[in-house]
Formats: sequence, C-alpha cells, structure tokens
Amino acid sequence: MSFTLFINFSHGGKPAARTSAEDDAKLTSLLKPIKGLTRAHVYTPSKAHDPFLDDGAPPRLVLQLFFEKLPDLEASVSRTGPLQALATDFPSLADAPMTYEAMVARIFPTPEPKIRAEPWCSYLVAYEGPAEDPNLWLEHYIAHHPPIMRTMPGIRELEIYTAIDWIGFLPAKKVRHLQRNKTTFDSNDALSAGLQSPARSEMRKDYESFPKFTGGVTHFPMSTRSVRP
Repeated sequence: MSFTLFINFSHGGKPAARTSAEDDAKLTSLLKPIKGLTRAHVYTPSKAHDPFLDDGAPPRLVLQLFFEKLPDLEASVSRTGPLQALATDFPSLADAPMTYEAMVARIFPTPEPKIRAEPWCSYLVAYEGPAEDPNLWLEHYIAHHPPIMRTMPGIRELEIYTAIDWIGFLPAKKVRHLQRNKTTFDSNDALSAGLQSPARSEMRKDYESFPKFTGGVTHFPMSTRSVRP
C-alpha cells in the first residue's frame, strides 16, 4: 500500500485548451527530483466510448504522484514545497482552477498487467460522496466491484483510492472524495472495448446495489505518460 497525491486542473470553461509543450517539459523537470517520489503519472484529455454515460469535458491536466511515506507527500505540498511552483510557473495552466487531494492507494492484480504502449489510456473515476455510512460503502465497493472490473478485456492496472487525514498548503482547494479509482488500458480504443464488454454491464448492475451515497460521480478517459525519478 502506498500514498498518492492527485492534483487536478479543470478545463476552466475552455474544454479545448491544453497544456503547452513547454509546460509539459517543465512538469517533468519539476516532478523528477521530488524527495520520496516513486513514480508519477501525467494525465491529459483523451476519448473513449462508455455506453452508460458521458460526463462531458475532462480536466485539462491531472497529476498523480506516488509516495511510500506520507511525510514525503506532505513535504511536496508544504508551504515551501516544490509543488508550489504549479500555481505560478505554468502559463498554460494559469486559468485552470486547481484542486488537490492525498489518498491511500489500494492496488489490485489484473490478468495481464504489462502495459504495451506509452502514452496509454486511463479511466479516472471519482465519487464525491458523502455516503450514509462510509465504512459500509467502502466495504461493499472493495469486496464487489474489483472482481468484476478485473474481467474487463485488455485491463492492465486496477487501483482504488480512499481518503486519509493529511497536511498540505498549496494555494488551491484541498478536497476530500469518498473514493477514486483508476483502470488502465493500452489505448483509448482498448478502453472503449473494455467499456463495451459484458463486464461493464455487470459493473453497472453492481452500482445499482451500492449502499446509499450522495454527490457526483465523474468518469474521464485520460492519455497517460509516466515520470520516474
């Protein structure tokens, strides 16, 4: 089990806007030397077909950073931490509202975990919550949903993220979701195929049996590249 930090830049009312090539390169330079970072993913908008929903324009950019130690994660978003630069040094993100959140990463095995392309495609899902009984909700989700999700054809990675208490001081909104999850595929076409498989219908049936919760749920296909220290 490890800790993960999500930093989300919304489209800011400009769904077609993208980060510049210069800012993409600067992101890599910013992330690589962060103390305690084991890996990071940079997510940018992609497309895939989900037969059950369409949540509209995706975020302009999502960063996901992984740490083995929570103090290292907290240091990266401290008052003097390196990620303060995200608020000032990236012109193509200046008009994109930023939120951030730390969570515990729960990693589940998949039949064929090797990713065969880069960039690949990830499906980022977020449940805002709250649930009527968060303990009961998470028990049901973790027991019932991953066994179905891992049967999606072409799935490479399956991760579920749950809330923790943590410290951070980026000049952005600090959020707390009930839960997030991510499934990974080699391409957007592979993701679309997985979403149109019988497994997706079974996931929808399980969704209808979830314990009571409120708040929005978002699903976004995102092109993914990896940054390693």
